[in-house]
Amino acid sequence: MEKKDSRKRVVITNVSPSIEEGRFAAKRIIGDEIEVEADVFVDGHSEVLAQLLYRLPFEKRWREVSMQPIENDRFKGSFKAEKIGNYLFTIRAWVDTFGTWQKDLQKKILAKLDILPDLPIGLEMINRALGPKDKKNYAALLSSKDPQKVLQLALDEKLHRLVTKSTKVPESFVTRYPKHLAVMVEPRLAQFSAWYELFARSCSSKPNQHGTFKDLIKWLPEIAKMGFDVLYLPPIHPIGKNFRKGKDNSLKASASDPGSPWAIGSKDGGHKAIHKELGTAKDFDRLLVKAKALGLSLALDLAFQCSPDHPYLSEHRDWFLQRPDGSIKHAENPPKKYEDIVPFNFETESFDALWDELASIVFYWIDKGVCVFRVDNPHTKPFAFWHWLIRRVKEKHPEVIFLSEAFTRPKVMHWLAKVGFSQSYTYFTWRYTKGELTRYFSEITKKEILEYFRPNLWPNTPDILPIDLQYDGKATFMSRLILAATLSSNYGVYGPPYELMLNQATGNTEEYLHAEKYEIALWDPKRKSPIKDLMTQINQIRRQNPALQRTNNLKFYEIDNSQLLYYAKFASCSLLLVVSVDPFEKQSATLKIPLNELGIRRDQSYRVHELLQDRHLIWEGDEVEIAIDPKICPARIYRVQTPMLREKGFEYFM
Repeated sequence: MEKKDSRKRVVITNVSPSIEEGRFAAKRIIGDEIEVEADVFVDGHSEVLAQLLYRLPFEKRWREVSMQPIENDRFKGSFKAEKIGNYLFTIRAWVDTFGTWQKDLQKKILAKLDILPDLPIGLEMINRALGPKDKKNYAALLSSKDPQKVLQLALDEKLHRLVTKSTKVPESFVTRYPKHLAVMVEPRLAQFSAWYELFARSCSSKPNQHGTFKDLIKWLPEIAKMGFDVLYLPPIHPIGKNFRKGKDNSLKASASDPGSPWAIGSKDGGHKAIHKELGTAKDFDRLLVKAKALGLSLALDLAFQCSPDHPYLSEHRDWFLQRPDGSIKHAENPPKKYEDIVPFNFETESFDALWDELASIVFYWIDKGVCVFRVDNPHTKPFAFWHWLIRRVKEKHPEVIFLSEAFTRPKVMHWLAKVGFSQSYTYFTWRYTKGELTRYFSEITKKEILEYFRPNLWPNTPDILPIDLQYDGKATFMSRLILAATLSSNYGVYGPPYELMLNQATGNTEEYLHAEKYEIALWDPKRKSPIKDLMTQINQIRRQNPALQRTNNLKFYEIDNSQLLYYAKFASCSLLLVVSVDPFEKQSATLKIPLNELGIRRDQSYRVHELLQDRHLIWEGDEVEIAIDPKICPARIYRVQTPMLREKGFEYFM
């Protein structure tokens, strides 16, 4: 076995954040304080000094931050994420010789042992390190033989800092963590966003007329007014005609059926082209400009698949899986079949060219001004491809955000998040009961998971009309919206159908009847919606309360009612939330208030603002009786205004 340098005595281990031992980057947003922790220890009884080193990839020099001991040989240091992009960090540590001398000297003095043999050792270190001015300031202590004054010397933290800062430790004595770990710093939108999904072709104000980007522009002010941050459009590319699907997923399409936007490609072009009935490239540019002016980010669907008409099939037939008879295999996930879609064969010998072409699609739309992509079924493409693509994109455009639409196995969903996806769809859509919700969100909001996984909650999608929305009425539409918008800081809705509470399914399925995937709907931008005001209010509450702008602060509490979900979010404000999962019956309970966490004494009264019904209350004590009628409002959001000061009979509140 190879000999190691015994002068490097310090051990550095259990560094966090570290995803798969540094294989992938942890996630943060611009402005975050990035906290780094590690176990740092040494043999024997010596003291240790640790230093956090960090830099951006293009920087040559490391910036340095001293790490502080927490407990049990655990050290912590931090730096601020001042720019978006990947930060690299590592740790170095060494034996604190002077600190060890100070500690041992203190022990001997307290034990009334002879310290005279030890003084020259420390004095020599001090004399080497201090300049004339500092030596003068410490002259009286350095020459003293009084044990109390020497003890003062041993306890002097300022002296320790001066000596440590001025002492150059040889690298042969310094242990360096062997890996450069990474933190992906993204825009604030990656952490806090409200998505509104809308088919551009359904935005016409005239029946049986294909909507255009010009029609869609008329919708933008209302979507922005409702408080959404992201307008997500399903694919806007030419739609194939071969094997085109008809209404309600029929295998035979009529001449008037528009087909599924996810069947991308025709003689008019592929993934870099625009469906001509939507408008021109200039129309799309105007849409982007108008959206940006209203504070809306435009998200495009990134669906790496083709219709049988896509130009790729004639130009690059080797990119697709061929049967023995030479025909191309269509997509399927038994029992589902997608006859109008052909998947790429990522095992092709020409994978290198395929990867480059798919990357060029992303860069094409980024150059147009698109910075947000919702990625369709990423779990059906190789993980290595996504790791390569996202890393390549973010090297040039760190502002770009990718949302993973992967309703698949948990480990697969988590791995996609690790390889770089900014946000991820979740199983929230199928978690209905208090127990299901509590267990699921307790799992996905664990600290180690939130280092890389940002849940984006959708109560419905064009593919999914959940069972509860089909049968349970307005109260469920309201409660699912509130849950999605408050359990996570990222959420979205498949817009008009949710606003209008459409709940008719095809047979005994979760498919919408007359699904918009296969036909053009007629949505009125001035539509009257039973819950539009609530959607607007919820988005306003989210923007006004920083506690709802993060997901890592979710905490569940017990409540004496199996139909009420009780949780809190704390930041610069304190929110207590109660949501009923029973859409039919009134529910009541005793709310246990976590006074200690709120900083409230038991003998203090405190103000509470119930945000959904805009009621101001005064509570006292740690128990409050509440009642919820789901037909009026299935939830309560209490903002607790904790008393900060009491003077002359008056309370001052946050």
